Amino acid sequence: MRFLPRPISLRSKRLILNIPIKRKPVPAGFPSPADDYMDIGIDLNEHLIHNPASTFFLNVSGDSMTNSGIQNNDLIIVDRSLTPAPGDIVIAILNGAFTLKRLVLTQGRIYLEAGNPKYPPIDLSQYSDVHIWGVAIYSIHNLNKNTYSK
Repeated sequence: MRFLPRPISLRSKRLILNIPIKRKPVPAGFPSPADDYMDIGIDLNEHLIHNPASTFFLNVSGDSMTNSGIQNNDLIIVDRSLTPAPGDIVIAILNGAFTLKRLVLTQGRIYLEAGNPKYPPIDLSQYSDVHIWGVAIYSIHNLNKNTYSK
């Protein structure tokens, strides 16, 4: 997985952007009568970003995490203030190269595991320089590939 050379930081002045939200959930099963109103709005910063000084956005490249819900070209939100734990999806630096994988502890050994069976687990003991850079907390991806493409 490759990322943009410079992560987008949220350390600058916080932009408050209220986007209209419909409070009643949208059924994914059988249709229900539609309400013709929206509530005041939602600030995505409040819901997605808990530690602005340590939160970054990164672009994902590659298909190694598709079974974990992270697709090629997704935008992920990474919080560097979180302590990584087994089961977390993390940004790791292995001998200077960034990668996005799930942190796994098996029989006392720490691995990075892809979310795609095409890729083998990475045994961290095989690397001389390992840093867990941050914990991925959200993935944002386009549901309609023909819309808003870059």
